[in-house]
Amino acid sequence: MITRRLSLAAAIALLAVPAAAHDYKLGTLEISHPWTRATPATAQSGGGFLTITNKGTMPDRLVAARSGASDRVEIHEMKMDGNVMRMRELEKGLEIPAGATVMLKPGGFHIMFMGLKAPFAKDAKVQVTLVFEKAGSLDIALDVEALGASAPKH
Repeated sequence: MITRRLSLAAAIALLAVPAAAHDYKLGTLEISHPWTRATPATAQSGGGFLTITNKGTMPDRLVAARSGASDRVEIHEMKMDGNVMRMRELEKGLEIPAGATVMLKPGGFHIMFMGLKAPFAKDAKVQVTLVFEKAGSLDIALDVEALGASAPKH
């Protein structure tokens, strides 16, 4: 009976750790599951992905991101223009409406790292500072998933 309770407690503890390790909070903003893909040795760019939830009553805006992992970091979107997928910088940043969740994911909004100083290696972390118009700055770590990953593993 005691062994069973200890096993159950250990399983619950192990399930709770990954969720806590991936979540960040800044004021009314919650950032979850930040990740990126491993890059080939010669890659000059990479993308960063995460989910931002605004629990507040006022909108905010992700206006910038900074990282020592690359020469430049920008907030980008990809969208269809006729039959062509186009990527562009969001010069005014990305609005996070009050009470809404915005996903930065492959094929959509994302953080763009340009001029990589070193490849992103699987199972490593990429340090990034997110800058919000109202909430301020927050340091986070992106988990590096496998080359070509379509979502973070949980």
